[in-house]
Amino acid sequence: MKDKEINNVGAGSGHFLMGVTDTVVMFYGYIFPCLDSRSVSEAGDSVRRGESSSEHWPSSPSRFHDSPLRAPPSPLRAPLSPFRLNFSPQQSRRDPLNLTLSQIYKITQNFSKDHIIGVGGFGSVYKAELSNGRIVAIKRAKKENFGALQAEFRNEVALLTQIEHKNLVQLLGYIDDANEQLIISEYVPNGTLREHLDGERGGILKFSQRLGIAIDIAHGLTYLHNYAENPIIHRDVKSSNIMLTTTLGGKVADFGFARTGSTKEGQSHVSTNIKGTAGYVDPEYLRTFHLSPKSDVFSFGILLLEILSGRRPVEITRRKEEKITIRWAFSKFDRGNYKEILDPLMREEVPDEVLKRILSLAFQCAAPYRRDRPNMREVCEQLWKIRKDYNA
Repeated sequence: MKDKEINNVGAGSGHFLMGVTDTVVMFYGYIFPCLDSRSVSEAGDSVRRGESSSEHWPSSPSRFHDSPLRAPPSPLRAPLSPFRLNFSPQQSRRDPLNLTLSQIYKITQNFSKDHIIGVGGFGSVYKAELSNGRIVAIKRAKKENFGALQAEFRNEVALLTQIEHKNLVQLLGYIDDANEQLIISEYVPNGTLREHLDGERGGILKFSQRLGIAIDIAHGLTYLHNYAENPIIHRDVKSSNIMLTTTLGGKVADFGFARTGSTKEGQSHVSTNIKGTAGYVDPEYLRTFHLSPKSDVFSFGILLLEILSGRRPVEITRRKEEKITIRWAFSKFDRGNYKEILDPLMREEVPDEVLKRILSLAFQCAAPYRRDRPNMREVCEQLWKIRKDYNA
């Protein structure tokens, strides 16, 4: 089943249209009553506050067809984490790209289909090699939706200029032209997490590799929520937006739906129209239109179950009792059948206690009310502890 995007649902709507079957409605309306409420300490849950920049645009758009590619300005370095885990590793930006639109046409062979490595709601992503041998990824907006995608394009560029972290895909430059909207980013060579879970990359991820990827994702989200120049909520955390490196390191990608969190004193959320992907979207956000960093935590909980089980959040082709992965998994968990939740393609022995702890964390993250969810920093620390004990 392809991911179904939820986009611009008005706050005055009397019902919520997700573009999928009633199975998805069940995901939010039927599963959560069976989940135990798990209180998690809210200490240290507030995000770093600063001046809001959700409407900021890095520079005036070009109107020249052969305009040079802009490199984003160097962002402010995030402060080192005061905690024992360093969530904001320092990495040096490479020299800015200096390409013209004509050069981009040349290295993509006029955006040949042979160069396409991915397709999404925004448009197609192309792989290209620069004259110095460096490989980059170029995301090109759909021409037929040029106007409608303008806000998403500018939002992604504006936010990417603020962040720099090894677990986030790095922006290298962009072009905003009357004829093209292009985002150029680092090329992550090993495909998406979903492709690996589907076995499309020639191997099956081991448990230790899955746990490492989950930790990488948690690090990236923790940085966005707590250590970016302004708090950033991704809003579309899912397996197809996680890119893997050759060493199976995880990088969070696609910031088209992301936005800055509230910077007002005493306000823990922002009110906004619904955006995201069905099955991953925070049910409290769906109900109230209040977005907070805990909305990403919910999506991460669903993703963590996906990483462990190999199943998508909604499995349309399965039997009724197995269609909603979190419901199916919780039923197994409640009976102590932890190993039955694991991806059957992953043939290795994992201690029950380890599975119990990581599954418990996933269910805490996916609690129906955000007050019962941990924050991403706490999630990171718990995952690190699980990995340490597992390797001991």
